[in-house]
Amino acid sequence: MAQDRLIKFQLLEEVLLYLNIKQFSFSKAEFTDAISKYNNSSTPGPNHISWSYLKIIIKNDKCIMNFVNIANSYINLSHQLSYFKKSTLIIIFKPNKSSYNTSKTFWPIVILNTVGKLIKKVISNRIQVYSIALNFIYLTQMDGIKQQSTIDTGIFLTYFIHTE
Repeated sequence: MAQDRLIKFQLLEEVLLYLNIKQFSFSKAEFTDAISKYNNSSTPGPNHISWSYLKIIIKNDKCIMNFVNIANSYINLSHQLSYFKKSTLIIIFKPNKSSYNTSKTFWPIVILNTVGKLIKKVISNRIQVYSIALNFIYLTQMDGIKQQSTIDTGIFLTYFIHTE
């Protein structure tokens, strides 16, 4: 559908203006905030680290700084380690089926590395903040923003008022 449309190079020029914006290092608070929102009952990833165990690990200052350094390296090097990209595929039977002869009677579930998920969550939260601050998300696109409570909405509105 977009094949015959004109390309607006002005948008690319606008994006290039933002390339020189200083990236701030990630903080311990970003990691503790991100991990607090995960449910302890979810399945551990290929590294066999559960969320409840990771919440205990994160309380150690040396460990949390290692996670912060890894996330900062992701941004500074523009590279994600292959260790965090590994996943495990588990196939589960759908209940109450008369026959399990077809592929439609199974659920494939992909389990990702727990530490990698945490780092991606922190990075995606940061990208969301930058995209709002730099006006990459228009006010009419508020459905795409991950705000799930009235407290988050209040913080988000306060941030908007402060930036304006």
